[in-house]
Amino acid sequence: MPQGDIGDRGASVLLAKLEKTYAGVTAVAGVSFDIQSGEFLTLLGPSGSGKTTTLMMIAGFESPTVGDIRIDGASVVAVPPYRRNIGMVFQSYALFPHLTVAENVGFPLKQRGVPKAERARLVGEALELVRLPGYGGRYPRQLSGGQQQRVAVARAIVFRPRLLLLDEPLGALDKQLRENLQIEMRRLHAELGITFVLVTHDQDEALTMSDRIAIMNEGKVAQIGRPEDIYDRPSNRFVAGFIGQSNFLSAVVCGVDNGVVVSNYKGILLRAVTSLRPSVGAEVILTTRPERLRFADSVSDSGSTDNRLAVTVTEAVFAGERCRYVVKADAGITMVLTEASSAVIRRRVVGEHAEIVWSVADTILV
Repeated sequence: MPQGDIGDRGASVLLAKLEKTYAGVTAVAGVSFDIQSGEFLTLLGPSGSGKTTTLMMIAGFESPTVGDIRIDGASVVAVPPYRRNIGMVFQSYALFPHLTVAENVGFPLKQRGVPKAERARLVGEALELVRLPGYGGRYPRQLSGGQQQRVAVARAIVFRPRLLLLDEPLGALDKQLRENLQIEMRRLHAELGITFVLVTHDQDEALTMSDRIAIMNEGKVAQIGRPEDIYDRPSNRFVAGFIGQSNFLSAVVCGVDNGVVVSNYKGILLRAVTSLRPSVGAEVILTTRPERLRFADSVSDSGSTDNRLAVTVTEAVFAGERCRYVVKADAGITMVLTEASSAVIRRRVVGEHAEIVWSVADTILV
């Protein structure tokens, strides 16, 4: 399976008003979006958000109560899983312990009646792709967790599907190995050119691996977009709170000017960007990321329109590459600020009085 053998063959997927109920309980509630050919899309959300149920409906292991699933324009709702030609990777690996690596990887080919010599060639190419050449004679028990997961991926791609579904594939691995395999999965996606759909509850994993992310909550899509758009411009409080860490401020709108909301927080004017036009006097929630906050005395050429608050440091934690501070504004709100750990950046101490500053562009109305 040399590079380019599958290129541009990724399947497109369309979910149209997809619903799934179990005994009157709604697991997926009217989900509609499209996945482009060759795209890496991640379904991200907390437990019970409907992400795994959605993936299982694409795979064919669950049938929608209402709605349609189209792969390359053709409805597959009535098509059984084995006829959808979809690769699937599970968190549990699901390898056969009594079969060798080569036999595990070649199992889908054997089921399809591929001749032995052709199976051997395709298995060898799949193991090369996942960087396990020469491992064909080993058994799963002789492999590490990361190697077993690579074998599971090789088995899922050996029959050259146009769509690969991954259900929490790295969830059982330790942090360092998981991070290494995230990069490997991105490489594999680029080399294969097929469509990947990943389910995870790990925010960093989704941000690292995805072309787009669909944030799910209570059976619905809360927001879908590129990782940077979702992180920098969350559409609502749930997304802002679920992706990364956020500070929230309640304020009252004083006015709107060229996409900037001017609001009043206990006598302090704060500005935020928005595509909305809230009415004067409306109560709104402003959010900003901890790493976007800075202590005013460490910021050069700070703009006069930046948001500012007088604070007292109530907690200071050294966390290796970053320092994390909890600060309490004189007006009463508690916020979190993080900054790089460096010999040239002065560390703050509990009880220190300071002023924090952050850009209007980094303040979002949700």
